[in-house]
Amino acid sequence: MNSFIKLLSIFSLVFTLAACNSSGKASNDSSTKDGEKTVIEYWHVNAETQGGQAVKELVEEFNAQSETTKVVAKYNPDMYKGLMQNLQAEAAAGNFPAVVQVGWAFLDYFSSNFSYVSPQEVIDQHYPKDKTFLQDYFLKNVMNLAVNSDGKQVGIPYSLSTPVLYINKDILREAGLDEKGPKTWEEVKEFSKVIKEKTGKFGVYIQEPADNWATQALLESNGAKMITDGKATFASKEGNEAYQLYADMILKDKTATHLSWDQGVQSFIDGNVAMAYTTIAQRSNIQDNAQFDVAAIKSPAWEGKEVKLPAGGSMLAITAQEEEQQKAAWEFMKYLYSVESMAKWTEETGYVPPRKDVAEAENGLKTYLEENVMMNAAIEQMDNVVPWTSFPGDAGLQAEQLLLDVRDQILGGDISVEEGLTSTEESINKLLK
Repeated sequence: MNSFIKLLSIFSLVFTLAACNSSGKASNDSSTKDGEKTVIEYWHVNAETQGGQAVKELVEEFNAQSETTKVVAKYNPDMYKGLMQNLQAEAAAGNFPAVVQVGWAFLDYFSSNFSYVSPQEVIDQHYPKDKTFLQDYFLKNVMNLAVNSDGKQVGIPYSLSTPVLYINKDILREAGLDEKGPKTWEEVKEFSKVIKEKTGKFGVYIQEPADNWATQALLESNGAKMITDGKATFASKEGNEAYQLYADMILKDKTATHLSWDQGVQSFIDGNVAMAYTTIAQRSNIQDNAQFDVAAIKSPAWEGKEVKLPAGGSMLAITAQEEEQQKAAWEFMKYLYSVESMAKWTEETGYVPPRKDVAEAENGLKTYLEENVMMNAAIEQMDNVVPWTSFPGDAGLQAEQLLLDVRDQILGGDISVEEGLTSTEESINKLLK
């Protein structure tokens, strides 16, 4: 319990120093009713293997107890970028969900391009008893994660995560390697070579969803900067070195596997890959399904350098346009941020809860955190958290896509690391002008 409280204090300090379904159209018509209930849509990005089941359970439990609101959950593939694209299409047609899950990398893009209302504004207008809810239950600098570059509180932090290295200790022992796993990226490369030679299996999988979260951790831990003073700066010597190691493991050594996120994590679970570098939010999926001696260890460093880990996760924002739907949106969000709901969310995903009193509550995570060893890696490295890069203004979505495109080109062997990063940096900076 004390370690978790310390974690949240550290997280606050870090960001002080840094400032980490139903189909069908959404409706902004507050008259949409189910009997006497207002029906709202909740758009999320949680696949079945990463919180999807928890979303389903929480929505069902909320709907069963609410006398005024019915929530319909809508899953958006391709993570946060996919949700932004879908929201863009619906907004153009005048349709809006009530609550959306927004990844940190799209904070500025979302707030610049979509109509939203601050949760505190809804509270002040309609729920005077909740006036101090956010101040009472959230650390100020955790709340600041959801403040955009204009200083506006866009939403409420919902989930926090960092990348960890999951290891198959059985394969490491079979290959004659230290079962505690590698401590540096240089060791990851060497471990992977030995694993491939001794067992015929891939050494490592580095997550490749529709964002650049893990790639940012790889590059910035080597001293690169994704963005500096409003300009993309990742095509540096350090950035090229980090990306080259990644590409070499896939193209030259053939010891790393280049797969989609679901396929890569499943390959690790199936015992075909010895190590998987992905979010702690995959902890539940991996822990429940791996049939081998599995552990999660802290993110590797680069030799002699400090680890830099972008804060993963998301905030919840209110995009409802009509008063009744805005009121329903807050009722649902308040339920999601209850101690019990936050505890369920953490237990079924591995995300670190943003609400500060969940750890010590008897109906929260007190016993769980004392017993669950695989959470320790994420907790121990939270003092290395940095903000997830959010390219400003209208360029955000395009910049993210350019980084995804060059990743596929580099790892596909279609372009060199230096050429790919340099041309992409130039393209992004043209967008940012």
